[in-house]
Amino acid sequence: MSSGIPPTSIVDAQPVLSPLLSSSRPASLSSGYSVDKKVQPSPEVQSVVVTDLAEPDEEGTRFTEWLFSRRARPDPDSIATTRSVFDDPVLAKHYWPKDTYENLHRFDPDARWTHREEQALIRKIDWKVMLWAAVSFSALNLDRGNLSQANSDNFLGDLHLSTDDFNWGNSIFRLTFLCAELPSQMVSKRVGPDRWIPMQMCAWSIVTLAQFWLSGRTSFFLCRALLGFIQGGFIPDLILYLSYFYKKTELPYRLALFWMSSNLCTIIASFIAFGVLHMRGVLGKSGWRWLFLIEGLITLVVGVMTFFRMPPSPTQTRTWFRPKGWFNEREETIVVSRILRDDPTKGDMHNREGLTLKRLWTALLDYDLWPIYILGLMFGIPPGPPGTYLTLSLRNLGFSTFQTNLLAIPSSVLGIITMFAITFVSERVNDRSIISMAQDLWTLPFLIAIYCLPSNPSPWVYYGLASGLLSYPYTHPIQVAWCSRNAGAVASRTVNASLYNMFVQASSVIYSQIYRADDAPQYRRGNRVLISIAVVNVLVLYPGTKAYYVWRNRQREKTWGAMTPQERSHYLSTTKDVGNRRLDFRFAH
Repeated sequence: MSSGIPPTSIVDAQPVLSPLLSSSRPASLSSGYSVDKKVQPSPEVQSVVVTDLAEPDEEGTRFTEWLFSRRARPDPDSIATTRSVFDDPVLAKHYWPKDTYENLHRFDPDARWTHREEQALIRKIDWKVMLWAAVSFSALNLDRGNLSQANSDNFLGDLHLSTDDFNWGNSIFRLTFLCAELPSQMVSKRVGPDRWIPMQMCAWSIVTLAQFWLSGRTSFFLCRALLGFIQGGFIPDLILYLSYFYKKTELPYRLALFWMSSNLCTIIASFIAFGVLHMRGVLGKSGWRWLFLIEGLITLVVGVMTFFRMPPSPTQTRTWFRPKGWFNEREETIVVSRILRDDPTKGDMHNREGLTLKRLWTALLDYDLWPIYILGLMFGIPPGPPGTYLTLSLRNLGFSTFQTNLLAIPSSVLGIITMFAITFVSERVNDRSIISMAQDLWTLPFLIAIYCLPSNPSPWVYYGLASGLLSYPYTHPIQVAWCSRNAGAVASRTVNASLYNMFVQASSVIYSQIYRADDAPQYRRGNRVLISIAVVNVLVLYPGTKAYYVWRNRQREKTWGAMTPQERSHYLSTTKDVGNRRLDFRFAH
């Protein structure tokens, strides 16, 4: 296979150390597969590698170093290809993609490319793949969040529903959403996310617009159940799809853009609601009915278009309606090679290969991811009820329907900024557990201030505190990528992402019952619960999770470091361990 770089640009090869290639870094990375430079190769095999390779980009730094130092930008014409296990002939065969891997024909371990080429290609992927993924995710949030806008237009009164009915509707949605996560992932792996995602979008859009004809409590509960069941699994499906195109260090930023697009969608939805809710009385119908109908039609159009905007993989972009495809042969080689160099386990499965029950069961029993699941259950509870009840609380304080929808915009704008900032810091300093505490650290003082408000607070004081609280740095993108990274294999990653999201949805079920009608309108009892949970998150759960992964990595390193090169090679060729069960895997924290 051709390297793609002229021979004159390749530095002379020299013997290097085995089993993996590295610079003078410590013996293991914070996540992924172990790197050790101190162990000599076996006498019968000498590993050889060109010295022009760049170092893997998963090098974290301490916060103070990041804050006060500047990183030199690489020469755009220097080699961007990073070192990996495929540069060691002793180990490459143990990580080689399976014959059924759909991109195998474009994988070239000898390929070299420059930073200029790589950055141009990443920009193309962002425009072709990431942009439409964000549009699809916005469609989800448009249909998932329009109940909040409807609530500002006497939705409960028109259907003769109580606050508790509203809570139960949200709980039913979350429960069905939760129950659909794993089945949706099973279907997605079998038929491919490129087919399953647009099918989901079209189905839930039809249910959304059907809410135009809601008649009471029963139809409200039924529609919430259908929406939850159809939308369940959509987020892990989309994350799995993006992992086909991005390296693990690039994905968190894109996931942050995901949820930034959610906030942007909230802003757009507020303006849509402002206009559509003025249609109250048209054909004798309430404004919120027109809102469901119009937004359902919008997302249905997006869903149909998604069938034509999601190719199955980087090497399958050519089709009858796109004869030239998105990438040329050289670009396809770079995309596939850089992805596999970053994470060889992505070559373990075909993108339309279903999960076996054995692999599913193995992923379910992966106790090393349970700490992240617990964080997923707990981290979103403190800001949840204030966000859900923002429009209702503002209406109760005297703001009009249209003022309420416009007043929800500032916190969404600030949320975009804080979310991107916290994700950038997390990846730059290579820390997840401590940085992710920022969400609860942010919300805690605002919750205390809201709890201390008098019985009849100034509407603008409450609005200021609530908006400040809801501007928190949303750390869900960090934790989703963290879970995916610590799963360590495609099959596990698919299931574990669903399990994590199930715990996140379970937290929504929990917090939807914290603000109760008998505690209204100040919800003092509910706010005491939220404050207590935020304190537990900050003082116990996040530090405990970091301590657990540090301990697990030390255990692995002790065992792996004591093995000779021959023992390591024998282990890799005979082990049945996969993903994060392998001794050469290190957990991110």
